[in-house]
Amino acid sequence: MALNQNISDEELVEKLRKGDIEAFDAVFEKYSNRLFEFALKYLKSKEEAEGLVQDVFLKIWENRKTLKKDSSLKSYLFTISYHNICKIFRKKQLQGKLKEEIGLTSDISVDTEEQIDYQSTLEEIEQLIEQLPPKQKTIFLKSWKDGKSTREIAEEMHLAPGTVDNHISAAIKFLRKHISGSNLAISLFFAVFLC
Repeated sequence: MALNQNISDEELVEKLRKGDIEAFDAVFEKYSNRLFEFALKYLKSKEEAEGLVQDVFLKIWENRKTLKKDSSLKSYLFTISYHNICKIFRKKQLQGKLKEEIGLTSDISVDTEEQIDYQSTLEEIEQLIEQLPPKQKTIFLKSWKDGKSTREIAEEMHLAPGTVDNHISAAIKFLRKHISGSNLAISLFFAVFLC
C-alpha cells in the first residue's frame, strides 16, 4: 500500500528507521528532483548529478537506523549533497593539478576553500537570525531547524498560513540582504528553503 502523500518528514524518518521501503520510496519521490537540480547547478553534468543523488539516497538507507527524529530531513539531505559536491570539486582540483604537472591544460577553476566554508556560513546565519523580530525568528526556526511545514506552524501558533509564509519570506529576504559572499554554502542554505 502506498504511503499517504501528505505524510510528514518526521513520520517518514520514523518509518525509515524501521526499514520501511515505502517510506524510503516516498523520500526519494519527494526530494530526488530537488537534489538533482541543486547538484546540476554546480556540477554542470547530468551524469555527475545523477550519481550524487544515488549516493545521497544510498547513504540515507545505510544510515536509516541512526536518523534523528527531531532534525530536518530536508536539511540533512541537502547537507549530504553539499559535502558530496565539495568532494567532487576537490577531486577535480587534484586532477587539474596532476594534468598541469604532466603538461596538460586544466579547465577546472574551483576555489575549494571558498566552497567548503559551510560552518562559518551557518554561524553567520545564526547570528543574523538572532536579529529577527521575536515572532518572525520563532516561525523561521520552526521551519528551518524543526523542518515544520507552513500548515504545522500555523496550527501550532494559531496563525493563518499566509501570515506564516509572510514571516518566513521576510526572514529570508533579511538574510539574503545581510549574508556576505555568494559561495556554495550560502547557496545550499537557500536551496533548503527555496527548493
